[in-house]
Amino acid sequence: MWDHDCGCATVVDAHGKLIGIITDRDICMAAYTQGTPLEAIAIERAMSPKVISCIRTDDLDTAHRLMRTHEIHRIPVVDSRGRPIGILSLSDVINHWHGDRATGQAVEIAATFSAIRRRREHTAAGTASSNGAAKSARDSIKAPRKKRSSASRPLDDLR
Repeated sequence: MWDHDCGCATVVDAHGKLIGIITDRDICMAAYTQGTPLEAIAIERAMSPKVISCIRTDDLDTAHRLMRTHEIHRIPVVDSRGRPIGILSLSDVINHWHGDRATGQAVEIAATFSAIRRRREHTAAGTASSNGAAKSARDSIKAPRKKRSSASRPLDDLR
């Protein structure tokens, strides 16, 4: 991920079917919460098995709506057999939209960022992972959040 500047990777079964997604954050949190070296942690222990995906024939509005609804930055695109053929990011959506609809699209993108950045709600069953998959409270130990003043918040915090 570091070498190729990507924030997530799809996980497939022996037939190439999408069965999970793992993000750089999932990897960091697995290392932190499990206290073992990365090479000792199986991907299935860190990945999110609940994957929100779209198919190649979906339109951009549908994919964007899924991103907002499920509060995700990236969505795998699969073929008719459920095999990943790409990943669409929110940045891709932003880069594609232009022209006459730009103002309305800017409002839509802002609403999506707002949904994604909302602090995840804790439930009785556990907490939501970065991909929306439920995890038990025992499996989702979090480091304390540092308080930052709005004056020190970096502008690129919206990534």
